[in-house]
Amino acid sequence: HRERKEKSFLQKHTKMSVKISIFQSLMFLFNRFILRRYRNPKPKYQKGPSFLLLSDLSRHTLIFNLEGALLKSDSLFPYFMLVAFEAGGVMRSFILFILYPLISLMSHEMGVKLMVFVSFFGIKKDGLRAGRAVLPKYFLEDVGLEMFKVLRKGGKRIGVSDDLPQVMIEGFLKDYLETEVVVGREMRVVGGYYIGIMEDKTKHDLEFDELVRKERLNTGHVIGITSFNTSLHRYLASQFCQEIYFVKKSDKRNWQTLPRNQYPKPLIFHDGRLAIKPTLMNALVLFMWGPFAVAAAAARLFVSLCIPYSLSIPILGFSGCRLTVQIDDISSQKLNSSQRKGCLFACNHRTLLDPLYIGFALKTQNITTVTYSLSRVSELLAPIKTVRLTRDRVSDGKAMKKLLSEGDLVVCPEGTTCREPHLLRFSPLFTEISDLIIPVAVTSPATFFYGTTASGLKAFDPLFFLMDPYPTYTVQFLDPVSGVSCQDPDGKLKFEVANHVQSVIGKALDFECTNLTRKDKYLILAGNNGVVKKN
Repeated sequence: HRERKEKSFLQKHTKMSVKISIFQSLMFLFNRFILRRYRNPKPKYQKGPSFLLLSDLSRHTLIFNLEGALLKSDSLFPYFMLVAFEAGGVMRSFILFILYPLISLMSHEMGVKLMVFVSFFGIKKDGLRAGRAVLPKYFLEDVGLEMFKVLRKGGKRIGVSDDLPQVMIEGFLKDYLETEVVVGREMRVVGGYYIGIMEDKTKHDLEFDELVRKERLNTGHVIGITSFNTSLHRYLASQFCQEIYFVKKSDKRNWQTLPRNQYPKPLIFHDGRLAIKPTLMNALVLFMWGPFAVAAAAARLFVSLCIPYSLSIPILGFSGCRLTVQIDDISSQKLNSSQRKGCLFACNHRTLLDPLYIGFALKTQNITTVTYSLSRVSELLAPIKTVRLTRDRVSDGKAMKKLLSEGDLVVCPEGTTCREPHLLRFSPLFTEISDLIIPVAVTSPATFFYGTTASGLKAFDPLFFLMDPYPTYTVQFLDPVSGVSCQDPDGKLKFEVANHVQSVIGKALDFECTNLTRKDKYLILAGNNGVVKKN
């Protein structure tokens, strides 16, 4: 009787276990194929982001892939070339260039690893500012307008890169595209120097997974935007994104480039010597032109320093240098007057050669310029007289008045150069020096190289300018403006005159006037106050 009871109990227990197992299996299948499909809809593909432009995304978190969904170009070579050239020098960039055929034969991941190694190996971590000072300009010029509009509609933006190191993309995405979170590959550092190896991709993926999970819990509305050839879509799908949009290469070809007037933050300051994006073909042209550029710069410099203006001007013109001079009527009468004494010329600052080209325009070497910071080499080689100011307002004012009594004086009230179509704030000291000020508007477009730098050696600035195939300057003498040397008892008029001169030059050049100063520029680009070493 006991055995029959035990057997009956076991049969009932077995039936119950089977029922529980069947119920668990059904619940698993329901969760696997019904609930999960409901929570994470099947990824959608749209022909470009036009569908999202019609949607309200203010409560959504947008996770986008930088190289796959935001940039029009698919090639990462130019950005690594910029790091190699600006941080490592000409030889490092040339090595990267000649390795390109090998890189193109490798898998995408191995090619990226090789470019990272060549570009970063041995670079000091604290000295690398290319990510914030150089790369943003070229990234902005490669942003697709259509995707940019989509990202601007999002409530929160998370930028992700599968291949580019964090140090290359963080400054661009946070400072210029107002991206709240940036997830890139971290670089390994030993003794304060990069060793050219990125952290393991698994670690990068785990960090990204955790980030997506938190966003899902916090907002509940997460949209992923990526491309088919990146690994981002696998992790987006695994983290219950509501929607996933894929961008194809054919979509990017139809995108427009983001216009400058739609940049979230104006691009006023940027550094680096290269003026063109070093794509493969541009890099080939640069390296072919390099030896001729050095020879041309040396010859042009010799002619400028050692030959009188009457002969040097036609020789420089024959060598490719271009100078265009425009003189307004009143300034023409003043400059051509036989009784003309010393004139005060106030010009915007494009390169260190601004005063020299004003001298070329006036066809005289009897001209002086003042500067707060000029490398000792440039000071010694200058074919015109240069005087270093002390930053003491009283003593500098007296020195400038004395120089003006001896001949023409050129001042650059901005105090530093600016490459973009913007004018920095004009220091009012020059308005107290003379009763008559001649504003001078100068422009100097760059073709291959920039003749200015914030973090590099300033002694090479004139050489890089002269290394362009056709160094070009336009000098425009505007109508004179009255100074305030003896008629500003309360000290307010000098600021009004300085602002007026700035606005007159800005209007002539179609430049935007700003209140930014030399200090602002150097803090952004070089991390210092603009103190120049005497090298």
